[in-house]
Amino acid sequence: MGLHCCLGGTTFQTLKLAAIPSSSSILRPLSKTITLDHLLLPRLPSPRRRSISLLARALSAAPAIQTTPPTIPDEKVVKPQWKAAIDFKWIRDNKAAVADNIKNRKSNANLELVLELYERLLSVQKEVERLRAERNVVANKMKGKLEPSERQKLIEEGKNLKEGLVTLEEDLLNLSEELQQEAQRIPNMSHPDVPVGGENCSVLRKMIGNPREFGFPIKDHFQLGKDLDLIDFDAAAEISGSKFYYLKNEAVLLEMALVNWTISQVMRRGFTPLTTPELVRSSVVEKCGFQPRGENTQVYSIEGSDQCLIGTAEIPVGGIHMDSILAESSLPLKYVAFSHCFRTEAGAAGTATRGLYRVHQFSKVEMFILCRPEESDSYHAELIGIEEDLFSSLGFHFKTLDMASEDLGAPAYRKFDVEAWMPGLGRYGEISSASNCTDYQSRRLGIRYRPEASSTNPKKGKGNLSPTQFVHTLNATACAVPRMIICLLENYQQEDGSIVIPEPLRPFTGGLEVITPQSRYKK
Repeated sequence: MGLHCCLGGTTFQTLKLAAIPSSSSILRPLSKTITLDHLLLPRLPSPRRRSISLLARALSAAPAIQTTPPTIPDEKVVKPQWKAAIDFKWIRDNKAAVADNIKNRKSNANLELVLELYERLLSVQKEVERLRAERNVVANKMKGKLEPSERQKLIEEGKNLKEGLVTLEEDLLNLSEELQQEAQRIPNMSHPDVPVGGENCSVLRKMIGNPREFGFPIKDHFQLGKDLDLIDFDAAAEISGSKFYYLKNEAVLLEMALVNWTISQVMRRGFTPLTTPELVRSSVVEKCGFQPRGENTQVYSIEGSDQCLIGTAEIPVGGIHMDSILAESSLPLKYVAFSHCFRTEAGAAGTATRGLYRVHQFSKVEMFILCRPEESDSYHAELIGIEEDLFSSLGFHFKTLDMASEDLGAPAYRKFDVEAWMPGLGRYGEISSASNCTDYQSRRLGIRYRPEASSTNPKKGKGNLSPTQFVHTLNATACAVPRMIICLLENYQQEDGSIVIPEPLRPFTGGLEVITPQSRYKK
């Protein structure tokens, strides 16, 4: 959920927005370009399952391949710097299945154009191969003893073939680049059980706890934060713009407590803790399945560079093993990462986004797993189980949902969301999600593993190594701090205006049990 900017000295870099498809219901599209000046003003507003698995692999991408296309005057299309290993033949042969998936997800992918470009590419490739074969024939003839006139004739023929090849190879490169641009928009396939439709078609998996009953008029977190001097939106709006905030006093302790408690709990499940870079290369964003270029965006990118501010730690954690071949014995790799996050949160307005619910910058703890393909479904269940245990420990009332096809981001094969009851706002609000991305991201990031030889058929020697396979990746939100604070303030408010701190967090707040302004400065 969020976006961050580090400014050094007196030099300010211009920020612009780069396109990224929504990976959760928290994201909304933004269609504008801004500069840092805007940020500083307060006005910034079964067989079937197997076939789907094969299609998921077909639509996935391969390790990065650096290419340097020839300079073309007045060229407006940004050339990709890496190639996706997309099985275009499979897509062509399974056109109906691909088309249905695109339709069910409300994707903007243009399948007809992809297939048209692919057929043109095949035609040009065939002609290139023909001319290369002819050139080889001419070259072989030149090796023998020839009359001067015959040699000159072959030289002219070879020159013509070479010029024809140069033109065709340039056409082939341009077609390949255009095909990549279009094909990379095709989303991952969906799990067979994913409900088809919009967010309202999502299926309830589980309801945990009950809403608290209050015997007094309740306040939302916005008012509670103001009354208890915990949150300052007005000063942040003057300094940074709308949808920024200062946490103050015990709210700062709450953020630290939530982060440290969450990390300690998840580490007990075998996860390795990380802090991540908060600026990443735009190519890494692309390889994680997002598009950091275009008019609609949720990502801030740095003008004049190839770097973006992260919207989630999923991106830098996903890239930590980029272009690697992992030992099978090292899997699964489980990470729990803390980072600040930055998102444009475009189109957010009204009471549905009041206060901390939708902001441009926030802290988050993210879980990430790399595993063998046959294990990803079970680890997906493990991730949602961890989320449910965490939120139950804090006494929240919440529900988990199997999200519908239109709510899935491009990389997600299946996604579970957790929505917690926020009594002050009078509704359920999303506080986390857990996604299984199968090998969609790992094929783009180039993260593979080499299966170990079985004891019954050991393979030795470099030439007899087992072929590599792409890992599956999964991600899940363990703690999105602002929305967790909303739940804490609104659910634990008391009639006298104080806030009770849940028992699990007290060891991480120095033993503080209740937030009340009257006792704040008393020893």
